[in-house]
Amino acid sequence: MTVRSRPAILSALMALGVTVSLMASGAGTDAAHLKVIGSRVDDRIGVITIEASDPVPYVTSQPDPRTFVVELRDVFALGFADNFKADPRNPVSNVEVESSRADDGAMVARVRMTLAQPMRPRVRSARNVIYVEADRLDRSGASGLISGVGPASAIRDLRVTRRGDATAITLLGTGRLVASGIEESKDGPPRLYIYLPNVTSALPTTTPVDRGPVERVRIGIDARSPLVTRVAMDLSRRAAYRVEPSQDGQDLTVVFDEPVQDAMAALTNPSLTKVGSRTVALSPAQGPVPAPRAPPVLAAAQAQAPAPVLQAQAPPTQVAPAQPAPGASPRFTGFPVSLDFQGADLRAVLRTFAEISSLNVVIDQTIQGTVDVSLRDVPWDQALDIILRANKLGYAVDGNIVRVVPLTVLADEEAQRVKLADAQALSGDLQILTLSLSYAKAEDLRPLLTTTVLSSRGSIQTDTRTNTIIVNDLADRLQKARNLIATLDSPQPQVEIEARIVQTTREFARTVGVQWGYNGRANAAIGNTLPLAFPNNGSINGRALEGGNTAVNLGANAATSAIGVALGSINGALNLDVALSALEKSGQGRILSTPRVSTQNNVAAEITQGVQIPIQTVANNTVTVTFKDAALTLKVTPQITAANTVIMQIAVENATADNANKVNGIPPINTQRAITQVLVGDGETTVIGGIYVSEDTSKQDRTPGLYRLPLLGWLFKRDDITDASRELLIFITPKIFKL
Repeated sequence: MTVRSRPAILSALMALGVTVSLMASGAGTDAAHLKVIGSRVDDRIGVITIEASDPVPYVTSQPDPRTFVVELRDVFALGFADNFKADPRNPVSNVEVESSRADDGAMVARVRMTLAQPMRPRVRSARNVIYVEADRLDRSGASGLISGVGPASAIRDLRVTRRGDATAITLLGTGRLVASGIEESKDGPPRLYIYLPNVTSALPTTTPVDRGPVERVRIGIDARSPLVTRVAMDLSRRAAYRVEPSQDGQDLTVVFDEPVQDAMAALTNPSLTKVGSRTVALSPAQGPVPAPRAPPVLAAAQAQAPAPVLQAQAPPTQVAPAQPAPGASPRFTGFPVSLDFQGADLRAVLRTFAEISSLNVVIDQTIQGTVDVSLRDVPWDQALDIILRANKLGYAVDGNIVRVVPLTVLADEEAQRVKLADAQALSGDLQILTLSLSYAKAEDLRPLLTTTVLSSRGSIQTDTRTNTIIVNDLADRLQKARNLIATLDSPQPQVEIEARIVQTTREFARTVGVQWGYNGRANAAIGNTLPLAFPNNGSINGRALEGGNTAVNLGANAATSAIGVALGSINGALNLDVALSALEKSGQGRILSTPRVSTQNNVAAEITQGVQIPIQTVANNTVTVTFKDAALTLKVTPQITAANTVIMQIAVENATADNANKVNGIPPINTQRAITQVLVGDGETTVIGGIYVSEDTSKQDRTPGLYRLPLLGWLFKRDDITDASRELLIFITPKIFKL
């Protein structure tokens, strides 16, 4: 027996054009076909119906916001009734049907729908009918991802203006522009992202700006959703911003504020400035900031160290330095100073910074030491930070007064404050909160409440019989526990999971052969004797032989057609029989199994349908019977996400008993199994597994030597050709039902 490759068989079939056409015409007699495509408009929705002759698997996709595609596998799209009628109320404005083949050769009917505006239709099925539904266009708020956004708008222009020191970027739309989300980039270059649902753009993909912190504006479709336009603003530095929609909602403005020019300018407004290693809140200064002057304590420093130098430059008026990127070292905004201290008293140097910055500084009496620094053109707040860190000092802010103390003192004070705050928080009378839960189990919430809201004085008890939780704690902790329980004790949505197991088979076999038979005899009764005294009569019979000793019938087994020829002499001395027989058979099969089960969020579910096969085991004269399942089983654990998708742990098994191949009276079990985890949208269908098996065989039986005869060799051999294929596909569809 030899196995021929698939390309060789295809080449042979192409050479026999008539045979190919006959096989192709017969291959689709049992396949499903598209029957009707219709449309209607109900009270609130527009519906497109796709009806096939049998329940079929389908896959949906949306290549762009205005196109929705439904693909039906193993379906012929020929001769269907097109009952689609365009309706201005129906979101689907046009329907086209295409026929094609998948990579594995299966027929695919593709229904392509054109939408009147960007939206995401809903899909459901009932046996052999698929329904595509979308909200009517004449209903207010019928479209859009956000209620009230209305029909799709377009960004028609982009305007850049200056508002004093601020830069304003305005997006002008043909309709309402409502942002569904605004976020900054966490990694890489600084960017600001604005997400606009149901919005298209008439502008180029990239618009250069180069004003303020904004370098350019890029507009495109969000990769995570084709119905959302993403506006990306590339920034040269991180800057504070605010979003201002217009009164009519058609314009959206993003205003980027310039950073404070320097640390001295920060004193004119309530703001935060960098002092030491912490951020200090400074009160506004009255009137213009005076130019720094040499402090009176400088004489004391000069008395202790030779030639100290203090030079202060005027605050800069040019653009302030860029804000630091996340994770980068802090940038200081104070005006530059030059310091040269050698052996100067630490307390005198700190008082010098009080004069430079116009800060109210109180120095702890325990601070002692000397300072040796030589700095040139360094921001004064950076110089102060270095000196504080070099001497293990920190500070505390009380209103507009900065108190400089050792770090150990700050740590002790912080520990005392925490201890006092804890003691005050734990003071008071204990109260009891009793709540009967409706959906959650009280015992399951007990450890969560203990680790999150319970104080050290509190306790929690549960009553399993009534599903009641009893919390004994302070009043403020009880309110936190009540709020947390109200959030957790809520009904969970349910998920219906439908699996479709489609199994198809195709078989073709052909056998052609010749049966030979002959006999001869020599006998005085027919006047035919041998020329020998002994023996002078005899007979001989013959058939086609293989291997020289085993009789083989070279005809087709259970032949469907045969032609026979018999030749012989009148007296019966010699007879010859020849029979040409042929057998050809083909078949197709299709099995569709659809298990369906419903369960709550994060709760495992299982459904099984089939038989159990008893297996007897004999050991020590004891008969033990065990049972093995041969059934269709669906096991699934769904998890609903905030994005209205479902994460599913799936185990699907289709096991059947093979009664044709029993071993000791016990049939083996044919099994198809898929175990996986997938993420699928609500109501969408995905393929979780597939197996395609193809078997092509060719076998020849022949009579040695005679099959080599020119032209007549085919009379002494038999050819068997078998072509079989099996295909298995498993589809899964989750549907969310919220209470």
